[in-house]
Amino acid sequence: MQKLDILAFGAHADDVEIGMAGTLKKLADSGKRTGICDLTEAELSSNGTVLQRKQEAKLAGKILTVLGRYNLGLPDRGLHVNEESLKKCVELIRAVQPSTVFIPYFDDRHPDHGHAAKLVEEAVFSAGIRKYNPELGNAHKVKRVYYYFINGFHKPQFTINITEQIHAKKQALEAYESQFVLTGDRVETPLTNGYVQKIIDREYLYGKESGVDYAEGFISKNMLCMEEIPLE
Repeated sequence: MQKLDILAFGAHADDVEIGMAGTLKKLADSGKRTGICDLTEAELSSNGTVLQRKQEAKLAGKILTVLGRYNLGLPDRGLHVNEESLKKCVELIRAVQPSTVFIPYFDDRHPDHGHAAKLVEEAVFSAGIRKYNPELGNAHKVKRVYYYFINGFHKPQFTINITEQIHAKKQALEAYESQFVLTGDRVETPLTNGYVQKIIDREYLYGKESGVDYAEGFISKNMLCMEEIPLE
């Protein structure tokens, strides 16, 4: 596996795209090596199959120019901090050695998103411990952890201007046709009732509060320190 600058974790394929597709695209366009890890195959999703989700994830990753897309195959609705799950996460972190990790914000209507956050937090810490399962690779310390929002409209600590990337974000979301488009053989879910447009509208509101057209919101796990006060 090639080394990455940025690794974004989601419980299911489409989580990362919902929360931070624009930021990932912006980072990739600036030359950063980005990757996405889907913790589960979303096998319990009301619509779509595992194969469909993997194909959709591959297309979305291509739109966002990510260098690596990984799936750890952990059980859907079974994300918990246990030794097996922790080892899989640690092994990936040590293999790709990201300086920055993004994870779902724990306050979300879907329990898997909060469980994913806790699991990856634990994995980030354990990955940096030299004597923790050294057979999983050399210890690696992640420098920064940030939370992105999936279903909620939370108060972010900071936002990223994604005005130039909003079209790519919409395209990446629309790649998940099995989740967001209600057809005759699918059942209605919270995702099939104009959900993509609601996400775009949310980013518009974050942008409005930030003085730009569109933005994505984030919270830092650690206190942020700036070299100077932004004056412009």
